Amino acid sequence: EEEFKWLLQEEVHTVLKQLQDILKEASHRFSLPTSGSGGAVKLENFVLSTSGTDQVKGVLTLQGDALCQADINLKMPRNNQLLHFAFREDKQWKLQQIQDARNHVNQAIYLLMNRDVNYQFKTGSEVLKLMDAVMLQLSRARNRLTTPAILTLPEIVSSGLAKMFTPALPPDILVNFYINLNKLCLTVYQLHVLQPSTTKNFKPAGGSILHNPGAMFEFGNQRYEVSHVHKVECVVPWLNDALVFFTVSLQLCQQLKDKVSVFSSYWNYRPY
Repeated sequence: EEEFKWLLQEEVHTVLKQLQDILKEASHRFSLPTSGSGGAVKLENFVLSTSGTDQVKGVLTLQGDALCQADINLKMPRNNQLLHFAFREDKQWKLQQIQDARNHVNQAIYLLMNRDVNYQFKTGSEVLKLMDAVMLQLSRARNRLTTPAILTLPEIVSSGLAKMFTPALPPDILVNFYINLNKLCLTVYQLHVLQPSTTKNFKPAGGSILHNPGAMFEFGNQRYEVSHVHKVECVVPWLNDALVFFTVSLQLCQQLKDKVSVFSSYWNYRPY
């Protein structure tokens, strides 16, 4: 029982301090100044590329959780015409995935800071409950980066992203930006209009992270089919760091839970 008391009073706080330090590092990687610290968030440029095709090339400028510039060249397969479009100067595109992940990390830090070194844990179940709450936030943070949103093609059309560009995107081009693990991805869909006289069996596509050629949808009384899909991406190193920190933190939480559970069952400890 003395060992168990030592675990609750000493070792738990050591692990909580470790977790706080790691998660603060993770939070800093999202490179947004905390309130009161001042200073603008640095701009980072990333070159989009993919193996095996040069249909789409571009440079993206990321500032924290916002795409503040996108400069894209698209080679049209039909006639090899080169299109160039960029964000309007007054526009930024918020990457909700990064924003949400950061919020979950900060929520985990808040939970840990609520149990400072003076706090006395009285039962094993109290520690388990705290670890479960922290792990839930960390899992949600990780899942926001590893699982892009599932969207239908009409949702992509009406997302407002098309209105960000100058010159305006042609009506037969759709674009979508998202985070996948440590990568910032751009998908460009080229469409063709399905004529009313077409003999094709119209079957609207459901929601997906990435739609394939042949996917059909209806928007504004017009039916379309995806003819070409181009996906280009770039690695964002600090997203990779954040994912590593999440993994290490989740392992630390689980190890502490395992220790507490072993002691609790060994002493047949009854939390009140």
